[in-house]
Amino acid sequence: MHRSGFVNIIGNPNVGKSTLMNALVGERLSIITSKAQTTRHRIMGIVNGEDFQIVYSDTPGVLTPNYKLQESMMRFVVGALKDADVLVYVTDTVEQMDKHADFLEKVKLSGIPTIAVINKIDLTTPERLDAQVCQVQRTLPEAKIVPTSAIKQFNIGGLFDLILSMLPEGEPFYPKDALTDRTLRFFASEIIREKVFLTYEKEVPYSIEIVVDEYREEPAIDRISCTIYVARDSQKGIVIGHKGAMLKRVGTQAREELEAFLGKKVFLQLYVKVDEGWRDSQRALKHFGYIE
Repeated sequence: MHRSGFVNIIGNPNVGKSTLMNALVGERLSIITSKAQTTRHRIMGIVNGEDFQIVYSDTPGVLTPNYKLQESMMRFVVGALKDADVLVYVTDTVEQMDKHADFLEKVKLSGIPTIAVINKIDLTTPERLDAQVCQVQRTLPEAKIVPTSAIKQFNIGGLFDLILSMLPEGEPFYPKDALTDRTLRFFASEIIREKVFLTYEKEVPYSIEIVVDEYREEPAIDRISCTIYVARDSQKGIVIGHKGAMLKRVGTQAREELEAFLGKKVFLQLYVKVDEGWRDSQRALKHFGYIE
């Protein structure tokens, strides 16, 4: 018997969805920072075994949109309710489940088998965990509840086994050697965006977008040229920094991460351009791949 299916990971920002996705896949596919709204796209990770294929999908965090970019992000989230064989709703030990009650109602009405993961249990007490279990049971009464600590790798094996048991029988959707549906260009842009999130403060990380202008693979080195787009002129100077120091720091950190990810040398060039108000621009969002 061969099991195969789509497992879509959803939840609010800052509950550790991307860390959980990476732990389940065994690879670092989703970028991770302590800031909300890090994930903007739907990122797929594929796990293969002799008699199974699990296609995981990490979506942006559930939020109330304030501009067109966030509207596009929420379309990825709502889309995850339509093509899943199993839903994994991620919360943590402190989140209030009524924060996005309307979305949780959609989860309940979807009829899709659901696992509610209570993440970050390494940061709580047994009493607080029990209280959160009760809250989840009230909100998603049909869901199977699994406490985990993705960052500590606690109960990831148990969660994996439960997911596998809930998948339908079927043939693989992708070749058995596939890891993701994303290209190297995409992962290069995501790694650079992660370093921006880790380097800059306030609104700057949320106002940038990365475009890979050129990606040339050579036997001994990959040559990558990227543009960092910002939403206002004032942000361009912040991203570049005094005498280019901040941009150089981002570039060095991104290059080192890319070399570790690719297992080869990388030559990375970064440029900064202004695209005024791109987060509310239909044209820009289409150019950046948020709208088809």
